Amino acid sequence: MAHDYRQASRDIWDQMAAGWDDDRRWIWDASRPVGEWLVDALDPQPGETILELAAGVGDTGLAAASRLGDSGRLISTDFSDQMVGAARRRAEELGVSNVEFRRMDAERMDLADDSTDGVVCRWGYMLMADPAAALRETRRVLRPGGRVALSVWGEPKANLWASVPAAALAEHTGQGPADPHAPGIFAMASEERTRELLTEAGLAPRRVEHVEMEWSFRTPDDHWRYVMDLAGALAMVVRSLPEDEQAAVRRLTEQRLEPMVRRPGYGLGGVCLNVLAE
Repeated sequence: MAHDYRQASRDIWDQMAAGWDDDRRWIWDASRPVGEWLVDALDPQPGETILELAAGVGDTGLAAASRLGDSGRLISTDFSDQMVGAARRRAEELGVSNVEFRRMDAERMDLADDSTDGVVCRWGYMLMADPAAALRETRRVLRPGGRVALSVWGEPKANLWASVPAAALAEHTGQGPADPHAPGIFAMASEERTRELLTEAGLAPRRVEHVEMEWSFRTPDDHWRYVMDLAGALAMVVRSLPEDEQAAVRRLTEQRLEPMVRRPGYGLGGVCLNVLAE
């Protein structure tokens, strides 16, 4: 089952990569408080080796790379070949050269023990088939005194941009309640669970903070495009439905978000759980 999930996840993010690449500036602008928190907390130093997991289009890791100097190195990795390609193109655009790009499974890292000074991961661990294994691997590749800065999404009620369309889809399809610990956007939303996973992996949380951000949309059409083009597994399930059923899920979503929509533009807030551990 885990193997099937990993293959499905890789396929999903290969298909999502084009949308994330096209919208990377908008995504980075919206998520800047989250990404900058991670880089500041990790505090990369010149000459260090920093590993980024689930890099996506790479902006968080590339922000860290700017602090490493010519003698330092960022290893930018993602499960998806298409995401790795997008991150490489972004580095070329920025003229960043102290980066090595690899496709890598965070649960089975092709890296030596004690080979990195820091690990950064924005919105990755909660989507992995076995986040406990990925965190154990993270601990394995960290040198003594190394640190990890990670971000996962907070509670559904604080992230209506995602939880409302997910609930609308479940209502429309008659899907039962999901396993809260199954891989997915809210799998590590509980601070208690995230702390437990880190501790079991041999990592000690030093800072745990809720970091707010906001997705800005001009119209409900823009929010729906986000759902369809960027929202990972949710997007793929909605895309698989006949057009009339997609429209029904959209109507449910917009009805429930309508009290928060302020035209001609509006924002849907998000809250991330950000952690620095050693």
